[in-house]
Amino acid sequence: MYTDPIADFLTRVRNATAVGHRVVEVPASNLKKEMTKILFDQGYILSYQFNDDKVQGTIKIALKYDRDTKESVIRKIQRISTPGLRKYVGAKEMPRVLNGLGIAIVSTSKGVMTNKKAKQENVGGEVLCYVY
Repeated sequence: MYTDPIADFLTRVRNATAVGHRVVEVPASNLKKEMTKILFDQGYILSYQFNDDKVQGTIKIALKYDRDTKESVIRKIQRISTPGLRKYVGAKEMPRVLNGLGIAIVSTSKGVMTNKKAKQENVGGEVLCYVY
């Protein structure tokens, strides 16, 4: 049993991109499903599939690579808020990742969304991770 499922999710994706795997499988949760949808919508992953055949279920993620250089589209995926030190921000202090080129995934009262959408809707929340 791991204490931080979000960090486990991010580490599995990070490790799979580092060694060049095409598909990574992670245990499912509602928060991880929302994070996966955001990664897909922002163009960081190719596709995803939710398998709810078991009690917990799994998420299969097809990773995206550059055609010419064969490098992963995800350059860095970094956990910000941890169970030991939560990182909350208001709508005014929403972080800009890589001067607007990356995204921050934020858990707000209106659901999980990117930092840009949270700023648009004028809500703050917990900064889960940075992706660029």
